[in-house]
Amino acid sequence: MVSSSSSSRNWDHNVFPSFHGPDVRKGLLSHLLEKFKIKGIQSFIDNEIRRGESIGPELKRAIKGSKIALVLLSKNYASSSWCLDELVEIMNKELGQTVMTIFYDVDPTEVKKQTGVFGKVFGETCKGKTEEKIDTWRNALEGVATIAGYHLSNWDTEATMIEYIATDISNILNLATRSHDFDDLIGIGAHMERMEPLLRLDWDLWSSWDW
Repeated sequence: MVSSSSSSRNWDHNVFPSFHGPDVRKGLLSHLLEKFKIKGIQSFIDNEIRRGESIGPELKRAIKGSKIALVLLSKNYASSSWCLDELVEIMNKELGQTVMTIFYDVDPTEVKKQTGVFGKVFGETCKGKTEEKIDTWRNALEGVATIAGYHLSNWDTEATMIEYIATDISNILNLATRSHDFDDLIGIGAHMERMEPLLRLDWDLWSSWDW
């Protein structure tokens, strides 16, 4: 659901995708971005940002400036402290954006409870980190896992899922964009009121003909 505050805000990007590159960049993500391009959905791409130990100001601005955050949760997503820090930023409810999730070969329960392969790689990432940092990551993972998302296992093909996601995002963006086509037409309402009886008269004459 699009809130009135978020719909009236000017966003820099339509979609900010958060993902673990080796898992999805050459497959799912590339197909998603191509479908977004076809539908006129503008995505933030971080190819030119140098990744370090933590996300920098430029990436934080990109997250805050995106109408929709699309989190692609894969088996190795939690192997990257960068991805986890992105997620913490995304799950900041003060941003007022829409958060959407894709569970790609990983179960929401594994993300929420940090179990299975997902939990194993998360444990490796947590080594040497403070308890405060780990708790922040856990809270973000628990929160994002409860968002109803798209599960690859529920679809016959990946292509079908991608088409559905792109259509959903397009609908959200269209709902959030108010048309300004008639903003400069002063007094248009009064003209329409005068025309309405004439339109009804034309219809009455038309419908009264013996066909």
